[in-house]
Amino acid sequence: QAQLVESGGGLVQAGGSLRLSCAASGGTFSYYVMGWFRQAPGKEREFVSAISRSGTSTYYIDSVKGRFTISRANAENTVYLQMNSLKPEDTAVYYCAADSNRRNGASQFPSEYEYWGQGTQVTVSS
Repeated sequence: QAQLVESGGGLVQAGGSLRLSCAASGGTFSYYVMGWFRQAPGKEREFVSAISRSGTSTYYIDSVKGRFTISRANAENTVYLQMNSLKPEDTAVYYCAADSNRRNGASQFPSEYEYWGQGTQVTVSS
């Protein structure tokens, strides 16, 4: 069973950058498809990005393509989300999640991820 801890959130001006990290413990990290989701006040949790077990395949919601980059370091049990050119609409609590059941690709549906971190707040000021 995985435990996930996010870090790296904070307050940044529009156009700035942040790098989120998610450290995993328990289980075998390389067996997990990893995803990043976000939830803004009054809105549903939405998919942001995901990365396959090996890291060779990555997925993004259209609104972050070209600005966000997901990566993973299996030897360090960590997944990252590099966020550049941040916009006020990126403001949300960001969660990392792990899916141990999928062998190929990655899902954009929160219900398919069994393990979740506690979230880290990202606030982008205009």
